Amino acid sequence: MWRRRSLTLLLTVPLLLPLLAMADGRPFPPNAKRGKMTPAWHPSIIIDGKTRTLSPAARIFNQENTIEMPASLRGENLVVNYQEDSDGQILNVWILTREEASQRLPASK
Repeated sequence: MWRRRSLTLLLTVPLLLPLLAMADGRPFPPNAKRGKMTPAWHPSIIIDGKTRTLSPAARIFNQENTIEMPASLRGENLVVNYQEDSDGQILNVWILTREEASQRLPASK
């Protein structure tokens, strides 16, 4: 009985760690930028009125921090944080909640 509980605890704790880390909000990288995004035909997206290209490794995170497929995005002028790769393509996009959008983006170092 003790071994079963220990094994359950051992397997459950690693699954809970990401949730605990998000308790203070999602950790955005220091080089993240903020903008308003409108979906477009893949691999393009529109950020602040300019057509940009998603990198081949791009990930788009929704408000629940799960990955969203570009074709399923709806709406316009979605407030997002985004990250560019070394070629200027969009690498990561985080669609912000109202609370996150109301907070200032930390200044880059």
